[in-house]
Amino acid sequence: MLQIKSFAFNPFSENTYVVFNENKNAYLIDPGNYTDAETTVLEQFIESQGLKIQNILLTHAHIDHVLGLQKMYDRYQVPVLLHEIEKEILERNPMNAVKFGFVFQPFKGELQFIQENEILKLDENEFKILHVPGHSPGSVAFYSEAEKLMISGDVLFEGSIGRTDLYKGNYEQLIESIQTKLFVLEDETKVYSGHGNPTTIGFEKTYNPFFK
Repeated sequence: MLQIKSFAFNPFSENTYVVFNENKNAYLIDPGNYTDAETTVLEQFIESQGLKIQNILLTHAHIDHVLGLQKMYDRYQVPVLLHEIEKEILERNPMNAVKFGFVFQPFKGELQFIQENEILKLDENEFKILHVPGHSPGSVAFYSEAEKLMISGDVLFEGSIGRTDLYKGNYEQLIESIQTKLFVLEDETKVYSGHGNPTTIGFEKTYNPFFK
């Protein structure tokens, strides 16, 4: 059975996730830790649980989701998985950081590209890659059918959806992604979003005002 630990990091209150199984193998998803204190909290949790980070996964590469990427890559030395289209977004972050008063150096490390319908395996636990563009061109969700959960990034929120006014955002594409990739899943599927509280597919189909 999978366990999920979430942390709200940086001034954007971005959700960083550690997903792990009974074998203590883990994925680190969207490392948004910015301050030294945030990094310490994240590393201490991983160490206290005896976890072995297998990969760093990115739902997308907007700056609030990757502020700790270099630190965590340097610490754990595991490949970073993201959609190939999203590489451009990652590479724009040093420029974008200036707008928010951050310093972000170009990422130096191993990137591996993931594609629609690809299966990631954490021992016997499988995650299907769902390409859900709209908030960003290479946004993906990591979906576990067996556990009825997904890490959705900034695609779908509790009572809301991701913003589409950023570089290469597309409102119509986002709505289509949610309707054709997420709302076809079982209603009880739990959604762990990039900001805010978890929700479920059933709740959002019923109450999300963007789909009324």
